[in-house]
Amino acid sequence: MGSNCVIESMGSNNQERRRVGLIYDERMCKHSTPDDEDHPENPNRIKVIWDKLNASGIAQRCVVLDAKEAEDKYLALVHSKNHIDLIKNISSKKFDSRRNKTASKFNSIYFNGGSSEAAHLAAGSVTEVAEQVAKGKLDSGFAIVRPPGHHAEESEPMGFCLYNNVAIATSFLLNERPELGIKKILIVDWDVHHGNGTQKMFWKDPRVLFFSVHRHEFGSFYPGGDGGSYTMIGEGPGTGYNINVPWENGRCGDADYLAVWDHVLIPVAKEFDPDMIIISAGFDAEKKADVSLRARRSSCRGHIELESKEESSSSFLRFFTAFEVGRGSGLWPPFLF
Repeated sequence: MGSNCVIESMGSNNQERRRVGLIYDERMCKHSTPDDEDHPENPNRIKVIWDKLNASGIAQRCVVLDAKEAEDKYLALVHSKNHIDLIKNISSKKFDSRRNKTASKFNSIYFNGGSSEAAHLAAGSVTEVAEQVAKGKLDSGFAIVRPPGHHAEESEPMGFCLYNNVAIATSFLLNERPELGIKKILIVDWDVHHGNGTQKMFWKDPRVLFFSVHRHEFGSFYPGGDGGSYTMIGEGPGTGYNINVPWENGRCGDADYLAVWDHVLIPVAKEFDPDMIIISAGFDAEKKADVSLRARRSSCRGHIELESKEESSSSFLRFFTAFEVGRGSGLWPPFLF
């Protein structure tokens, strides 16, 4: 860990000193398009955030963690061996002549010489923050990582996502660190696109409540199909632990989202009573984003209110956010500006 820094809560006369973790590593910026052509999922996504955090003095008030690469055995909690082998080796010299051809087999994916390292750092860093919060060494945390993860499925990278970072961290805590007492996890995915990969990975698992609010357009919006429908509620022991709120148009605003938080998410979260909340935080739905992508006319204040509602309404303390924009516009988290 870095320096022992704190952020003071502003909600009461007795200021509560909270330990907030940050994790970032510039090596994740090595993942870029092969010929450096313009692309919405580019290194500036995290560079700008990190620069803003430092320029504003916020980073100096937080606990800055060292990034870690994910181990294969933890990746294998949610991904197949073939998938892990592909991402691990795609940046090696033996793939130089066929890297682009391999990428073309997948939906909205690119690879280059830095992709393997970046993907392992992203997955390992989200897990590192989650573990430190679970241990009580941090009250909350923010993982600034790329490539993102919520579209990545068991055996397929897609939608700019190589490994499913949040799913790996969730499975790690539930299956590999039972001594930390994390028995139930709430994942909130507010990216404009449905988190298809995360949903599938916990489809039958009652220990994970997956909540996704996203643009759906009756199945025509990426990633497409019926997966993001409100009828998709889980299966077997996981029935009822998958909640989708699909927007069928692009005209929703802060009031719509706050209504969903007040009348759906928060009541369900209180009933579920998780030991940890993980936000899979995509900001490509914010109102400054490309109009063709955004799900709503959401404001900076709206994002802040959504996250503060989750923290203030919960009786549990373990909470962290993974910056996880998937297939989107390259927008930066608005509350950092």
